[in-house]
Amino acid sequence: MSHSNGSIRAILYALAANGGIATAKGFAAWHTGSGAMLAETIHSFADCANQLLLLLGLRRAKRPVSEDHPLGYGKTIYFWSFIVALMLFSMGGIFSIYEGVHKLLHPKMPESPWIAVAVLAVSVVLELVSLRGALSEVRKIQGKRSFSKWFRTSRQSELIVVVGEDIAALLGLSLALLAVLLTIFTASPLFDSLGTIAIGAVLVLVAITVGIEVKSLLIGESADPETVSALREFLLQRPEVVHVYSLITLQLGAEVMLSAKVRMQETGGAMQLIDDINRVEAALKASFPQLRWVFFEPDVGD
Repeated sequence: MSHSNGSIRAILYALAANGGIATAKGFAAWHTGSGAMLAETIHSFADCANQLLLLLGLRRAKRPVSEDHPLGYGKTIYFWSFIVALMLFSMGGIFSIYEGVHKLLHPKMPESPWIAVAVLAVSVVLELVSLRGALSEVRKIQGKRSFSKWFRTSRQSELIVVVGEDIAALLGLSLALLAVLLTIFTASPLFDSLGTIAIGAVLVLVAITVGIEVKSLLIGESADPETVSALREFLLQRPEVVHVYSLITLQLGAEVMLSAKVRMQETGGAMQLIDDINRVEAALKASFPQLRWVFFEPDVGD
């Protein structure tokens, strides 16, 4: 399914970039003793773990329906996305703030800081490549929505997480680079400590923002507004349908459940009504491949 394939590509872009970045940052942090570099190292390794969890979530979401889970396991990806947000908050944000405060209380000048500058500069380039790959997948499904509106209304939690991580990583790298440069030019370790705390604050803010979006999906959300509007319009254009009283949709990972209450054309008996409903359901699934379950209720009133 294109929905899943696009998410996997975005995750793999991020995983490849963060794997190389984390290794380089780790070496630079060990060699220089920079708190900002150590915070960025932990952040990148946490991102790698997060992306592996997202891949696991996508895999487990594809399990077939069962008696205990008649609507499938699609929402599994929301659980793992929420875990990723928690890890970004704790392993990335809180640890960075702790490390920054520790360095503030026990200041120490980094050694060979220009190594850190070189690693951070290369990391910015790699992270930009990762973000570009993620945004290219977003543009395929964004439609006419602005990026901020897509972020608020998207039902692809894994893509929300990847984009959020990439943005946080770029902001963190920029802050780390600024902190190391200020430390070099002022010969004061204060800026390294403040940079580490600032990186932690950015990660906490992004993690909370992502967590709020994913929590809503975990509780249960409808399909995105554009899809709901398109479904309603499609039904109203069908010759078998006179009026649409209500539509209820539920996003289940990459799949959608639809419950429709409509007034049908009175063209025959019960068997004709059944045939009309079956024809409309088949047309819906053909036009909206994400529809896995369609429940149709013919009625004459709301």
